[in-house]
Amino acid sequence: MILPVFAAGIDIAGKVVQKRIIDSLFRPVINFTTYDRGMIIYYTFVSLFYEIQNEMIDEKKYYTENQEKMARYAKAMAHPVRIFILDFLADNIDKCCYSGDMVEELPIARSTLSEHLKELKKAGLIQGEINPPYIKYCINKENWEKAKDLFNLFYQR
Repeated sequence: MILPVFAAGIDIAGKVVQKRIIDSLFRPVINFTTYDRGMIIYYTFVSLFYEIQNEMIDEKKYYTENQEKMARYAKAMAHPVRIFILDFLADNIDKCCYSGDMVEELPIARSTLSEHLKELKKAGLIQGEINPPYIKYCINKENWEKAKDLFNLFYQR
């Protein structure tokens, strides 16, 4: 099987050099020459080979969409600080809270709080609105209800 592959290297001047390579997937190392400098760069092809191979294979999905959502929510809630944040926002569900309000309640640095808020936002459990220099956070009501329903269905068996 022959595939087009782009390999890249950096010459001594720091210039990125690219060359299109067509090669068999069975040869692990490809070498090519940068013509303007006359040097040979060896590009290890093994890791790129596995990336291409994995993209070509249609993987069978073993998990349902609900299982993946539930795992994402559970992962986001897998820290006591994040549970505190969700509890704090749920208690103030009718209004949004600034991250500074939570910093006063928790014995952690702003940067640490920011990372926890980012994880909760990535999972979709909270939403943030930027009003420089402040960021307002509140529960994402739609995803909050979905998470409650998923966990309730899971534990009602």
